[in-house]
Amino acid sequence: MVSRKSHPKSRNGCANCKKRRIKCDERKPQCGNCEKHSIACDFSLQPSQAASNTSSSPQAHRHRASDSRSARSLRSSVHDRSADRSPALAHSSFEGPGAHLPALQMEELELLHHFTTETCFTLSDRPESHELWRVNAPQVAFQHDFLMRGILAISALHLSHLRPGMHDHYSQIAIKQQDSAISSFRSVMSNMDESNCDAFFGLSSLIVVYGFESPKNSNSLGMFNYSGQDSDEWLPLIRGVNSILFNVWPWIKNGRLKGLLHDHQQEPPQKRLPDILNDQLSHLENLCENASDGPEAVEIYRTALAQLKACFVRMNNRPPYECEVSIAFLWPVMVPQDFIGKLNERRPEALIILAHYCVILHHLDDYWWMRGWAAHIVENIERELDDDWLFWIQWPRNVITVEPKVLTNGTLQNPVSGNRVSNDFNTAIDQSLDPSEELKTN
Repeated sequence: MVSRKSHPKSRNGCANCKKRRIKCDERKPQCGNCEKHSIACDFSLQPSQAASNTSSSPQAHRHRASDSRSARSLRSSVHDRSADRSPALAHSSFEGPGAHLPALQMEELELLHHFTTETCFTLSDRPESHELWRVNAPQVAFQHDFLMRGILAISALHLSHLRPGMHDHYSQIAIKQQDSAISSFRSVMSNMDESNCDAFFGLSSLIVVYGFESPKNSNSLGMFNYSGQDSDEWLPLIRGVNSILFNVWPWIKNGRLKGLLHDHQQEPPQKRLPDILNDQLSHLENLCENASDGPEAVEIYRTALAQLKACFVRMNNRPPYECEVSIAFLWPVMVPQDFIGKLNERRPEALIILAHYCVILHHLDDYWWMRGWAAHIVENIERELDDDWLFWIQWPRNVITVEPKVLTNGTLQNPVSGNRVSNDFNTAIDQSLDPSEELKTN
C-alpha cells in the first residue's frame, strides 16, 4: 500500500478540495469529491499538469473532464463502427447524422437561385414588384407546393431562352414543373381561402407568363387555333385566371403579394391622345357603326372599342405606381364575352380591333416572354382577312414593324426604343386612313 507521504499533496488534500475548503479523502487516482462533481483531480495529473491545474477554475476542470469523456466515447464509437470495415475506411470516414440526409436536388436549387437572382426582375417594370417576386413569392411558395412548382417552371423557361444550346433540356424541365403545378393547383382550387389566396394569385400570374412564352410557334391569334378549335391560349387564359381570383379578391388586396396589383381606383388624368392615334380610333368607330352583322354586333364592337380607347389613354398617361404589364392586360379582361365570340367567328371588325390592341401589347416586347407576340398576332390576322380589309390594319402593322426612325408629320422621330413603342404612340404610317374614304365592308 502506498503511504500518504509518497504523494506531495497527501497532507493537504487535492487543490480542488482546498479551494472549496472541504475535507479531501485523498483517494488515488481521483479523490471522492472530484469524482462526485466530475472534475479533474490533480492527484491523477503529472506534477507539471498539477501546477497548471491550481490556477484553473472548477468550471474549466468540469469542461475538460466532459470533453475528455466525449473524446473517449467518440473514439470508441468510431472503433466499434469500423470493426467490420476495411482499415482504410475505418480511418477515413465517419457516419454522422448528415450521412442519412437525402441527396440535394441540385437542378431545382439552380432553378430557384436563378429565379431569385434573374427571372424575378423580368416579370414587371416596377422595383416594388421585383422585390415581391424575389423575396415574398418564394417565401409563400415554401408553404404551397404548386406555387414553388410554378416558380421553377418559369425559371426553367427563362433559362431555355437564355441558353439556346440547352433550350430543349430546360424546356422539358419547364413542362414537367408546370404540369405538376397545374395538377396540384386544380386539386385545391375549390378550397381557396385567406390562407392560400396569395399562392393562388402568384401562380395565376406565372401561368399567364408561361402561357405567353410557350405557344408562340403556333399559327394562332392567341385565342383560338388556326383550325378554329378552341384552345387554352392567352386571351381565355387571362380571362379565366381573373374569374378564378374574383371570389378571393378582397383577401388578395390585403395579402403578402398585394404590391403586384396596381390600384384601379387611382385613375390617371384623362389627357387627350395623340392626334394620329385619336384619328385611327375614330375611323374604327365609323367601321363598327356600319358593321354588317346587325345592331347587336354594333353594340358589341362599340363597347370593345371604347374599352380599348380607355386602355390607350391609361397606357399613354401611365403614372409611376402603375405596372405596364397590368395595364396591357386590362383590355382582354374588360371586353364582353360576346366580343370573344366574334373573334372566334373571324368577324373582320373584331379582328381589326384586336390588331389595334396589339399596339398596346407591343409595349411589352422588351420582356423575353412577350417578345414577338404582337407581330405574331397581326401576321395571323392578315391571313384571316380578305384583301379588301387589309387596309384597316395598316397602321397597327406599321407601328409594330416600323424601323427605329420614321417620319411623323414631316419630322424625324424615334418612336421605338429597342423593341418598344414610345408611350405617345405617335408613329407615322405610309397612308393614314382618310375619313372621307368609303368604308370598306364585305
